[in-house]
Amino acid sequence: MFTLLHNIYTRKGIDMRISAFVKEKRNTANLTQPELAEKAGVGLRFVRDLEQGKESLRLDKVNQVLKLFGYQVGAVPINRQELLDQVAESAT
Repeated sequence: MFTLLHNIYTRKGIDMRISAFVKEKRNTANLTQPELAEKAGVGLRFVRDLEQGKESLRLDKVNQVLKLFGYQVGAVPINRQELLDQVAESAT
């Protein structure tokens, strides 16, 4: 389920995963991972897991990090064909 929410940001028609989005925003803000963790009130390990794309993360903590950049995770429409492709891929 979290995987479906993982693609929240579209730029120039390209899906950006939360991991890449957070890393890009952190770098733009000239923050290190430890600085981001401190400002967001989460652990350094959580920030590292988030930026590495770990899929089983606590949604409330993800939102704590995203809030620093003016975003939050929410329900977004998905491309039906993309979903079918993912299901077919996982079945093989």
